[in-house]
Amino acid sequence: MPKLITEPTQIKSVGNKPKIIEEFVGRVNSQTKQVSIAHMKSPAGWIEPGQTPEFDEYTVVLKGLLRVTSKNGIQDVEAGQAVIMKAGEWVQYSSPNPQGAEYIAVCLPAFSPDTVHRDVSKH
Repeated sequence: MPKLITEPTQIKSVGNKPKIIEEFVGRVNSQTKQVSIAHMKSPAGWIEPGQTPEFDEYTVVLKGLLRVTSKNGIQDVEAGQAVIMKAGEWVQYSSPNPQGAEYIAVCLPAFSPDTVHRDVSKH
């Protein structure tokens, strides 16, 4: 039987500025450990600590620009584009442009604060 998700749960974000995270599917909103799906809205100038997660992350940018910094360099992902980060790779996300960024993030397995392994940061 299909399980209707009537609304997301807002999750507290990390970084230098508040970011809106609305989890539709995941450990908090649907008690799903296999995958998480969240709608993100990050403001202009937002940056989060780097991380080396134990999950793959698939990100589709809906509006604005999401900067993805890895050990291989910087990729600017624009509206209509997507990026895949594999588990075990160091990554840092930011939204440097004036319009910020709006995107959907899918994590396999589901995002968890225990498996994201954020860098020690003052943010």
